[in-house]
Amino acid sequence: MGADNAVGVKARSVAAHRSLHGLGVICGLAAGVWLGAAEAPTKLVNAGFSPFAVSLCMVAGVFTARWTFPTLLKGTTYVFADLFAKKHLMVWAVLAGALWAVANTLTVFAIRDVGLATAFPLWNTNSLIGLLWGRLLFRELQGATAKNIAKVVCGSICIVAAAIMLGFSTIQGAGGVPPHAVMGLLAAAGASLMWGTMYVPYRKAYLSGMNPLSFVTIFTVGELGTMFLLTWTLDGGMKSSAFRLMQSRQLLFWLFLGGFVWVVGDLFQQFATKYLGIGRGIPLSNTNQFWGLAWGALVFGELASANRAHLALVLGGSVVMILGALAISTAVASSRENHSRNEALARECNRYGLDYGEVLLSQSGDEFSERGGRRRWWDVAIVVAASCLFLWLGLNAVVPPLAMNLGWIAVLTLALLVALGGAGWALWRQTRFG
Repeated sequence: MGADNAVGVKARSVAAHRSLHGLGVICGLAAGVWLGAAEAPTKLVNAGFSPFAVSLCMVAGVFTARWTFPTLLKGTTYVFADLFAKKHLMVWAVLAGALWAVANTLTVFAIRDVGLATAFPLWNTNSLIGLLWGRLLFRELQGATAKNIAKVVCGSICIVAAAIMLGFSTIQGAGGVPPHAVMGLLAAAGASLMWGTMYVPYRKAYLSGMNPLSFVTIFTVGELGTMFLLTWTLDGGMKSSAFRLMQSRQLLFWLFLGGFVWVVGDLFQQFATKYLGIGRGIPLSNTNQFWGLAWGALVFGELASANRAHLALVLGGSVVMILGALAISTAVASSRENHSRNEALARECNRYGLDYGEVLLSQSGDEFSERGGRRRWWDVAIVVAASCLFLWLGLNAVVPPLAMNLGWIAVLTLALLVALGGAGWALWRQTRFG
């Protein structure tokens, strides 16, 4: 009888893990859809504003959204209780925000110099950086089956091959080599390095049981502060075009909107990282390169004049990168690998004096209820203030002076709403955004 109970418990544990893996996959795919759309507003860099100005204004929108979503979904009582229970993670959150700000600025340079359709897949090699850090620092894949290891290795090779193909595609375009193609490729590579390293603080936070909604609340302090410092020191101080852009309400709305879209995708990506780990979560969310390519090519017509060689390299590289990312993400962790993860969790608990049982429950999206609480009046005020800001900017907005295909904008916007509804419902049903 005891043996039967043990088998039953083990079976339920495996089923629960597979359920969380499925939830992580859903979140990762939804992240790809939203993150792919977030960079489209940075096309405004072609309107004469510096990449620093564009990035700073986009980060201002990110700051607004990152405080709004946690307040709306959990409330400030929950968020601050979670933060003060793990004070040591605040500095890690600020560091992650600083890395994000630098990476985001580099992406704007890359888009300006080589275009969105080409730059996007190049900086998505951050999955390799994240995979390396996950293996070295958190022992991910330790105890994995040979089949899972083969998926990860083959997927990584596919991602590298796709990056090379997409890099060479800038040379094969009909218009020849762009004037600053090398700098654009280097900027995309730098963004890959920054974003791949940024997930180290994230993973550390989730091993300690912190909710992604709490982590990003402090994260945004680091990104906004770093972005302002970069703009002030490297973009002319008071003479920066950022201050001119901030007075252009008709354009500012689109960058705030880009920041808003990015936050939605980033939150889904963090839940994917929580439930799948760095090595699996990042590659899956990197399907955003497909959606970035769609926005660049279908909406902005970036590939309209491309020759067959260019199209073959861009489309072939995109498909290969997606297949590589999916190969990595479909490697469901075995019981031995889960045991290795729990050992890493135990080390974090011993290092910082955390309750192992509580952290283990949090890893499964089953948190203790006493952290919650009723909504406060300031929770309502934060959400209303953010909504009014976006409404005010939207009423003053004008369509940017860029050639865009409105039909494809409608189709891709519908894809955003479907992804938001599906993944959001799955998260709420299974974990209540835990």
